[in-house]
Amino acid sequence: MRISRSAIPTNHQYPAHQTSSLNELLEHAAEALAQKYKREGTFTNPDNVKEYLQLKLGSYDREVFALMLLDNQHQLIRFEELFFGTIDAASVYSREVVKAALNANAAAVILAHNHPSGIAEPSRADKRITNRLVDALGLIDVRVLDHIVVGEHCVSFAERNWI
Repeated sequence: MRISRSAIPTNHQYPAHQTSSLNELLEHAAEALAQKYKREGTFTNPDNVKEYLQLKLGSYDREVFALMLLDNQHQLIRFEELFFGTIDAASVYSREVVKAALNANAAAVILAHNHPSGIAEPSRADKRITNRLVDALGLIDVRVLDHIVVGEHCVSFAERNWI
């Protein structure tokens, strides 16, 4: 079987370009929210945090662990994606999380990661790493305000009284 040249697309646009455009749009929306919350107040409201993180992490097709690094007023210093994993796991290292908090001179952090499956229910491993990070960051006087798991919806550890 022979394929004619006219059957081969010449515009060189593959679905990856569309995904890239969508990711750029979501990134711009997340940045607009960050600016809004910087003007209007802080990231102390879990609904604001979940809305922001849904835009930042919701489109990934692999697990990404990130930090929201906050000042004393719980305003965002910066958002930092630290670890990239596979479709169902990401290795998280306490040492790197502590380094990121120190480098940003953060007073508090919000931990976040996504579940590409869309099911945001935290696993036992999620709970264990959260406890380890709370302990490690506590040694340098950085408060962990929450850990948000992003899926089709978001789950807040603080709202469930796990932090």
